[in-house]
Amino acid sequence: MRKRNRVITMTKTHTAKAARQLDQLLARIAQEHLSIETLETRNHDRLDFHDVGVWCLKSALMAAYQAGLAAGQSAAAKAADQPTSQQAA
Repeated sequence: MRKRNRVITMTKTHTAKAARQLDQLLARIAQEHLSIETLETRNHDRLDFHDVGVWCLKSALMAAYQAGLAAGQSAAAKAADQPTSQQAA
């Protein structure tokens, strides 16, 4: 039972870290491509709504797509490097 709790705690920690990293990535894309200072809600229309050129939006979407593609390739490479339980036996 103790091992199971430890695994759950590690998974929650890993998930929280991944969520923070994703938030940071999206904020950086918003800043670099859309000139949006923060993605935090500030409860003020002037601060929470932005006019964005379609070319900037396209650039931001491409950056997000490329980041996702790179993350998928990294995960696939990491999985390929790790032996499966059948290979280890």
